[in-house]
Amino acid sequence: MNEKFFSLPKEKRQRIINAGYRVFSRNSYKNSPMSEIAAEAGISKSLLFHYFRNKKELYLFLWDKCAETTIDVLTQYGCYGQTELFESIERGIRAKMEIIRRYPDMANFSVHAFCEKDAEISAAIQESYHRYFNLKADRNRLNLDPAQFIPGLDISLMYREMYWASEGYLWEMVQRGNVDFDRMEKDFTELIGFWKHIYLKKE
Repeated sequence: MNEKFFSLPKEKRQRIINAGYRVFSRNSYKNSPMSEIAAEAGISKSLLFHYFRNKKELYLFLWDKCAETTIDVLTQYGCYGQTELFESIERGIRAKMEIIRRYPDMANFSVHAFCEKDAEISAAIQESYHRYFNLKADRNRLNLDPAQFIPGLDISLMYREMYWASEGYLWEMVQRGNVDFDRMEKDFTELIGFWKHIYLKKE
């Protein structure tokens, strides 16, 4: 990868990154031409190859960008090390909404990349996934006090249910396009209030 890419203005870098996410999320790796990505980014194909030696290099850069951005934004929003579950979930949702604002097609790309079968890149994607997305390690960062919940609650199952519900909602909103962030924030506020009513111990 040409280091000159990182010397580009932030807006231009982001335009190229978003173009890559958009094209790769619509097609398989094999059927995603660099010429289409360049056109989406508003640059020439030769200039795109100046920044990235080949399609594989660009693809893996975008994949790593997914992981790095997610970790960075979750950290910025104080999502790790929380002892209050609903505070952690609310921070996580706001962080992911921020990621969607910056990179609207990143979520679609990450799903396509994880399921990609092309032998040229699939092994590298899987190796990177296990390096970045250790769910057990993430759970260990959430130091929950069981005394705050109703007696006998399966905390692990509750956590998975809320995680799946919030991820599913975000996925549905992204698929619709033209994300309404005000609507998302309102819906999540109501949902978190509902979870608190069900799962927290009554004072």
